[in-house]
Amino acid sequence: MATYVLIHGSWHDGSAWQPVMTRLEKLGHTAHAPTLAGHGADVDKSVNHNDCVQSVVDFIVDQDLTEVVLVGHSFGGSIIARVAEEIPDRLRRLVFWNAFVPEPGKSLIDQIPPHYKEMFHALAAESDGDARTIMLPFPLWRDVFIQDATLEEAQAAYEQLSPEPFQPFVDTLDLQRFYELTIPKSFLNCTEDTALPPGEWGWHPRMSSRLGLHRLIQMPGSHEAIFTDPETLADNIVLAGRD
Repeated sequence: MATYVLIHGSWHDGSAWQPVMTRLEKLGHTAHAPTLAGHGADVDKSVNHNDCVQSVVDFIVDQDLTEVVLVGHSFGGSIIARVAEEIPDRLRRLVFWNAFVPEPGKSLIDQIPPHYKEMFHALAAESDGDARTIMLPFPLWRDVFIQDATLEEAQAAYEQLSPEPFQPFVDTLDLQRFYELTIPKSFLNCTEDTALPPGEWGWHPRMSSRLGLHRLIQMPGSHEAIFTDPETLADNIVLAGRD
């Protein structure tokens, strides 16, 4: 049986993983889903990418977890890559679920299409408070991120989201150490995920190919299978994370 640490994506917090955790635990595994620094409702959003990474490193070390299968969704892919640089000896495998695998020396915002980049900069400039944040507009969420849900399901899921700190999107990530690691890696691809437009900007094979030797697991579903099909997602995380 495996120990999974599940890292959420942008606008989410760790609670989004609960149905997936329930399924993993039913299968006999241990699962944890920490919330990244600066994420969730009513918290200080003045964080950078390193703060998010450190919150996961601290969680794993404080819990004294070893042989961890570390799973990152979307933005969480950039987090697990950096965590792997800091505590590689505690990790058994990395699983990128429709996740960013950033190129060395670039930021996350360098990895997205120009129209998204323009929109995110505009949303950040309009945000209130001391820290710049962005909130995903519901029409975009509905049609691109969770298109396999009913309107009611999409609205209920959207209510669980919160504004995303913008600074982690624009921080430059070195990642030279990550690309030298020999930790086994997997890429889990939901085949109907259009959060990044299919083709030139798509998740697979654009992001997955950067992992070098890796295990590819594919399943039907949108970017938000965490809400629309958590049990199948959990089963495929097990396939992606097994020895």
